[in-house]
Amino acid sequence: MAAPDEAMAALRLHGIAKAYGNTQALRGASLEVSRGTIHALLGGNGSGKSTLIKVLAGVVPADAGEIELGGVVHDARAQTAVRARAAGLQFVHQQDSTFPELTVAENLALGRGFETGVGGRVRWSKLHERAAKVLERFEIDADPDAELRSIGSANQMMVAIARALQDQEDAHDGVLVLDEPTARLPRHEVALLLGALGRYARAGQTIVYVTHRLDEVIRVADEATVLRDGAVVATLGRAEITRERLVELILGDAGAAIVRAADASERVVAAEQGALVLEADGLGGDGACLELRAGEVVGVAGVLGSGRTSLLRGLFGMGEEPPSGVRIDGEPADVGDCRAAMAAGIAYVPEDRTADAAFADLSIAENLSLSTLPTYTRFGRMDGREEKAGARALMSSFLVRAESEEAPLSSLSGGNQQKVILARWLQRRPRVLLLDEATQGVDVGARAEIHGLIRRAVDDGATALLVSSDFEELVAACDRAIVVRDGRVVADLPRDQLREDMLNAAVYGQERHA
Repeated sequence: MAAPDEAMAALRLHGIAKAYGNTQALRGASLEVSRGTIHALLGGNGSGKSTLIKVLAGVVPADAGEIELGGVVHDARAQTAVRARAAGLQFVHQQDSTFPELTVAENLALGRGFETGVGGRVRWSKLHERAAKVLERFEIDADPDAELRSIGSANQMMVAIARALQDQEDAHDGVLVLDEPTARLPRHEVALLLGALGRYARAGQTIVYVTHRLDEVIRVADEATVLRDGAVVATLGRAEITRERLVELILGDAGAAIVRAADASERVVAAEQGALVLEADGLGGDGACLELRAGEVVGVAGVLGSGRTSLLRGLFGMGEEPPSGVRIDGEPADVGDCRAAMAAGIAYVPEDRTADAAFADLSIAENLSLSTLPTYTRFGRMDGREEKAGARALMSSFLVRAESEEAPLSSLSGGNQQKVILARWLQRRPRVLLLDEATQGVDVGARAEIHGLIRRAVDDGATALLVSSDFEELVAACDRAIVVRDGRVVADLPRDQLREDMLNAAVYGQERHA
């Protein structure tokens, strides 16, 4: 086979446009990715970065534009997932796509199928042999027969990458798109993954690297393209990639000025309203401290992997180590496990509603009663009539729209499911409400109703901690916001500074070279 033309770009995007109603998510975005390079794709919230990747993957159709791969031009309006894969595009997303309880060899085989012999039995020796060759090729230090969860987070991510690329005949084939690959990696394992990506690129693999982490871009990127407001504002070569330049491009001139001011002050402003409800020390590996006051909703901002979810999980007794000191209403509180945290007056609505909070096959009434089962228990037996009556009252109070309390939770829209989960916790009248992406995947109307329910709870004297990737939501719903980086609270923005540009500035402005 003839060697590929090294001068030919591996990927070109021409004039990609995409609108959602009146919102123009992409405005004729164009970029070129050189073969055998790591090309970073950056942008703040609402920049169009995620939409561009979805168009490339064939998840959403473009309204206009072309995709050119290896010199072959495709209509971006007709791009599909099947066509993307056939053209050599491979995607590894931030969501877990591996199976920790299976072996390394089995995870690799899931990407191409299991080789079978007589009677359809899996040929395990062949499976092991092939996996060993793939691991050697991608320089992954792992035993094919080891359970995936035993080999470390960085190696797990490399197995996901190897699975995506294992059938390429040549290292020059295709384009690998990595969406926030280090978001959930422990910091000490990030360097291991970045080193591997550098090796793959030097061997000829083309990598598009989507990330919020500027230090990683500076460390590994050969080129970087920045999107803002749906348009490409610049593509930088290796020598031009500096933190200051990236921040300027991501935020614009006004945002960059705010970053410089934030860097100069680096101060934490304490909230002034209400009596202290929660005081916590020793949160996360770096010992974050936190104070929450009655009647306030406090937003939590930070890039993926910053420790924002770990902050909430630690307070609810689900962290690797419980906080060293938690006080609720001035009294010491035990949050060593979930049961203790609930007894202390803490409630937690997790990010992944489907996996961690919703019991889809149970009825609405059963979902609602799970947090207050003793209320409906008589002599060791559930009082179904009381349970249903309580559910009807909660459904009315929390604006849950459903045929009846006996309908399965799975029959409800995402917004109504989330209101059921909120009602489950708020009926306990918690002192502290922990909310992780509480309006993720719900429509605009349901979002407004959920914000109203949260506000009603804090108006009754509770306090709430709201994690959201949507800075517009934090501005709309919160009284102040904290910024988390590497498990530490690095800034606290009061209401008069709570704007999207200030949040972006605090998130990016507090970053330091690793």
